[in-house]
Amino acid sequence: MIADLHRRWVFGWERAEGDPPFDFRRTFGEFYDFGSPHVRLYDDFDPEQRVATTAAGYGEIWAPAFGAMISAEHVVDDGPHVVAGRDLAASTLRFAARITTPGGVTDIRTTTSLVWHRTPAGWRIVREHNSSKVLAAGEAF
Repeated sequence: MIADLHRRWVFGWERAEGDPPFDFRRTFGEFYDFGSPHVRLYDDFDPEQRVATTAAGYGEIWAPAFGAMISAEHVVDDGPHVVAGRDLAASTLRFAARITTPGGVTDIRTTTSLVWHRTPAGWRIVREHNSSKVLAAGEAF
C-alpha cells in the first residue's frame, strides 16, 4: 500500500508540454495531510530551502517553478523501501528526473523520504525530506 502510494506520488510531479496549470491540491490531495498541525515538508531543490509546515504552503513553494516548466519526467531507480506500523509508516526511494524549462534542461537524482500517518481518509504524508543532486546533462536517462 505505502510503496504504491510513494510510486504514484513521484509520478504526480510529472509535467508534459501543454498540461493544464499546476494545481498542487488537485494533484496531491490524496497524498498530503492538508489539515495536520504536524506537517514538516522539505526539499533542498527549493533554492530558498524552506520548510513548509502545511501541505498548502508546500504547494505554494512549488507552484511558480512547476507552472513555468515545459516538462518533468521521472524514473524510479531504487525502492520504495517501506517500514510500516499500524498508524505510521516511512518510505524511501530514489528517482532521477529531467526537468525542461524555457532556460534549458536539468537532470537530477533525488532521494526522498516520506512519513505517512493513517487517517480516516487513508494514509497521508506528514513529513517529507528530499535531497537532490544535479547531474551532468543526459545522465538521468
